[in-house]
Amino acid sequence: MTVRIDLDDLPPKVAAQLAAAAEGEEVLLVQGGAVVSRLTAGLAVAAQEPEPPASPEEHAAEVFEQFRSAIEEEF
Repeated sequence: MTVRIDLDDLPPKVAAQLAAAAEGEEVLLVQGGAVVSRLTAGLAVAAQEPEPPASPEEHAAEVFEQFRSAIEEEF
C-alpha cells in the first residue's frame, strides 16, 4: 500500500523540510514527544507525461537519419 501526501497541501515550512531531505536521510514523525513513524527519503523522480507515439512517417525519418549518421561516421 502506498500513502501519497501532496506537499502543496502541507504548511510551507513542513513541505520545505520534507522536500529538502537528502536521499537516504531519515525523517522522523513525532507526536507528543514519541516517534510515530520513520520515513527514508528517496531519489526524487519528476512525474513525466508519456510522449505520444510518433507517426509512422516521423519514425521512418528518425530511423533513416540515424542510419545516415552511422554511415557518414564510418566513411
